[in-house]
Amino acid sequence: MRFPRGSLAFILLPVLAAAAPPQNAHRATPAVFSGAAALEFTAKAVSFGPRPPGSPAIHKLQAYILSELKKDRCEIVEDNFAAETPLGPIAMKNIVARFPGISGKIVAITGHYDTKSMPDVRFVGANDGGSSTGLLLEMARAISLQKHKDDIYVVWFDGEEAFAQWSATDGIYGSRHLANQWAATGTLSKIKALINVDMIGDQDLDIIQESGSSGSLNALVWKTAKELGYGSHFLDQSGAVEDDHTPFLVRGINAIDLIDFDYGPQNAYWHTGQDTMDKLSAGSLGIVGNVIVQVLKKLD
Repeated sequence: MRFPRGSLAFILLPVLAAAAPPQNAHRATPAVFSGAAALEFTAKAVSFGPRPPGSPAIHKLQAYILSELKKDRCEIVEDNFAAETPLGPIAMKNIVARFPGISGKIVAITGHYDTKSMPDVRFVGANDGGSSTGLLLEMARAISLQKHKDDIYVVWFDGEEAFAQWSATDGIYGSRHLANQWAATGTLSKIKALINVDMIGDQDLDIIQESGSSGSLNALVWKTAKELGYGSHFLDQSGAVEDDHTPFLVRGINAIDLIDFDYGPQNAYWHTGQDTMDKLSAGSLGIVGNVIVQVLKKLD
């Protein structure tokens, strides 16, 4: 995964939101995005086992994602590339689902679908890799049912995890590659906003404000979450995290990372064999998904 820039500890600001969800947490929740369906998609992804880039398991997952997208009336782009890693060249694939609009502008919803290569641990990455995969599959289904002026891209990044030690060249392979591709083709200049999701299935959902992300986009997401009754899950805390939004941020794109980097007691489940489906919640996936759906409407 990624490390906070310059430190392994978050910079925490005072917590203003309550720890427990409000009694009206489900007030005004749209029925468009299903957290239960997102959890089912996640479980299917996890059922393939550990899914590091180039593995037979990730090839099965790629085929599954593509088969599901064919139901969603979208344009599908398979972005194949060879990444130079500490283990040598590894074939990777980003998957992009395009839902065309009429404005000429793009809003991208992104996340990674690979899991970290951990030969000595059966790491199935239910939250870290699985939850973003499942949420994006349900997001694609929900978007296919909605009218929208902007093009909406739903993107599954390969190769988010480092193979050796997280660095400028080891990690976020897929997002670095696609940011370069989109810069070369002019696609980058059309992006109105990019929302990246990662580790958002935790039963105890606590999303921090990633301090390097767009301030205006952070404000919009947090305001929307509060309006939907989900304010207790979107914390008034900040921390710096390098993730798949970073290659877009450094190019000046209006981008944000939605991440719960507090997974288990003292983050004990992160990158361990304990990152399993029993730690996840349909409610958490539904909260994040419905907030994003409403943000898309506000951005449109």
